[in-house]
Amino acid sequence: MGQLLNLVQATFFLNKFSFCDGPKLLRQKSCSYVANYAQLQIYHGLQLPLKGVVVGRVDSLFIYFLSSILHCKVVPVQFISCDMPSKMEVLENADIFLLENLSEFKEEVANCSKFAQMLSSGVDIFVNDCFSHSHKILASTVGVARFCHSCVAGFHFEENLCQLKKVAETSRNPYVAVIGGDNLFDKAAALHFLASKCDGLVFVGKMSFQIMHALGISVPLEFVEYRALKEALDIVQFAQNRDVQILCPKDFWCKNDRFPGQLELFPAHGILDGWLPVDLGPMSLDEINSLLAKCKKIVWIGPVKFSNTNQHTNGASKLAQMFDLLSQSNCDVTVVGNMACKVIMQESSSVSDFNMLENGSVAWEFLKGRKLPGVMALDREYPFEINWNATYSDPMQPLVVDIGSGNGLFILGMASKRKNLNFLGLEINEKLVRRSLDSVRRSGIKNGYFIATNATTTFRSIVSSYPGELILVSIQCPNPDFNKPEYRWRMLQKTLVEAVVDILTSDGKVFLQSDIEAVAVRMRKQFLKYGKGKLSVVHDQGDAKCSGGWLEENPFEVRSDWEQHVVDRGAPMYRSMLSKSTGVE
Repeated sequence: MGQLLNLVQATFFLNKFSFCDGPKLLRQKSCSYVANYAQLQIYHGLQLPLKGVVVGRVDSLFIYFLSSILHCKVVPVQFISCDMPSKMEVLENADIFLLENLSEFKEEVANCSKFAQMLSSGVDIFVNDCFSHSHKILASTVGVARFCHSCVAGFHFEENLCQLKKVAETSRNPYVAVIGGDNLFDKAAALHFLASKCDGLVFVGKMSFQIMHALGISVPLEFVEYRALKEALDIVQFAQNRDVQILCPKDFWCKNDRFPGQLELFPAHGILDGWLPVDLGPMSLDEINSLLAKCKKIVWIGPVKFSNTNQHTNGASKLAQMFDLLSQSNCDVTVVGNMACKVIMQESSSVSDFNMLENGSVAWEFLKGRKLPGVMALDREYPFEINWNATYSDPMQPLVVDIGSGNGLFILGMASKRKNLNFLGLEINEKLVRRSLDSVRRSGIKNGYFIATNATTTFRSIVSSYPGELILVSIQCPNPDFNKPEYRWRMLQKTLVEAVVDILTSDGKVFLQSDIEAVAVRMRKQFLKYGKGKLSVVHDQGDAKCSGGWLEENPFEVRSDWEQHVVDRGAPMYRSMLSKSTGVE
C-alpha cells in the first residue's frame, strides 16, 4: 500500500520505493520525506523542480513526471482525514500518495496525535527536510516523529541548521549584525544575543526608531513602540557596556500622502509632521558602507522596511550590492529572511558566496535561545565532543552509565561509594540534569557526571569516545508510557541495545529493573533479541537471591530515587542482570 506526499510542503511518504542507488540510510522498506524548498534532491543528483507549484488541482503532467522519474506510481489525494486508512483500499496499487497542502487541515497545525499516526502509518524512517517549518509544532514534522523508528534531518535541513549555528560563532572579527524589521518587544532576547556576540549593531528597519529613542535621539513619537521602551534601553545599555558600536540611520527618504509620487530627504531627528520614512537616505548608506568595509563577518537579518509594502527598497538594493562586494573579499556574509534573500538574488553576481536562510522566523526563534520543535523531534546523532580529562579526575577508570538517571541518586550514591570507577548519567530532562550537576559540585565528587541528552540516539556517540572501558550500563524504572509496544518512539529501541552491546567490554554487565513486570520483561527480551547473541541472563551476583527469574535485591545496594519510592511503599521490583560473553568484543 502506498503512502502520502504533500506537494506544497513537499512531504513524501513512501512505502514501496527503495532507494537502491541512494544513501544507505534510506535503504529501508519505507520512509517519509519532508521538504520545502525549490529543488528537491532525491538520489544521484536527481532534482524535482517544485518551485512555483500552487495549491489547487495537481496537474496530470506533473504526476506523470513524478511517476516516471521515481519509477513509482504516484496517485494524487484530494482529501485526507484521520479515518482515511480504512478508505484507502481503492489505492492499494499506489506507491506514493501526493497530498496537495497539509496546512489546510486543522489536525496538521494542532499536531493531532491521531492524524500524525495516520500520516506515519507504515513508515520506518522519517526524513525532515522542511527547515522553514522547524519553529512550528506540526503533525507532519513533529507529531510523526513519535511513531517512526528513526527520525533524521535531510541534507537541506542539516545545511540550514549548520548555517544558523554559524551566526553564533565569533571566529571572525569584526563581526556586525545588520538588523531590519520591527517588533523589538518580541525580538529583545534575540537582540541581546546578537549584542553579546557582535562588535557592531546596524539598524535599518522600523526598529531603528526604537533604538534611536533609547539613545536619546529625537524621533516622531508615532514611530516608537511604547511597550518596548524598557527592552530598548536594556539593549542599548548592554551594548554600550560591551563597547559594541550601535549605528542607526542618519537620514530617510520620506513620503507624504498629500503629495503622491514625491519623496523628500529628511534627517532622522527632523522628520516633519505628515511625512513617513520609506527608505534609507544617502548619508545612512555611506556610513553603513564605511563600517561594513572593515568587517570579516556579517549577518543581515530582517528587511529594510518602514511601511507595510512587500516590495524591497532602493536602500535594500544598495545594501545587497555592498554585501556582494564584501563576499568577494573574503567576508563571511549570512543573509536571513525572505525579502533579504530575494534582493540578494537580484543584485548579487554570485549567490553561492552567501549563506542564505529564507525563513526569518526560524532564525529569530533560534537567536532568542528557544529550542526549535522540528529539530528537537529528530534523533540527535551528531557527535558529542566531551573533554573527558576535564570531566573526571582519572578518565581511564572503568565507566558505569545510567540511562535515564532521573534525579541522579543512583549515580551520586555509587560515585561516593566506588571511587575506583567513573559514573555517567544520561537524562533527557534538562532540569533534572542541572540539579544533579549542582549536587556533584556541592559534594566535590570527581568521578560522577551528567549529560542532558536523548540516550536512545546519542549513547554511541557519547560513550564510544570514552578512553576507558565500559563495564556496566543500567536502565532503571523507565516511564512505562514510553515502553508500550504500540509506541515506536519508546526509549528502548534496537539501535540503543546494539550500541550498548558494541561498546560494552567483555564480561561487562547490563542491569535492568522496573516496578512494572511487563516493562521489565520487555526490556530483558529486547536486550536478548537485539544483543547479537552476546548477552545472557546471569544470577550469580554475590549474595543476591533470585525468585521467579528476578533478582530479589539490588546487587549494588544503592537505590535510584524511584526504586526507593517503590521499596518504601512495599511494592516489588523486577530486576535482571545480563552479562556480555567473555572473549566477545
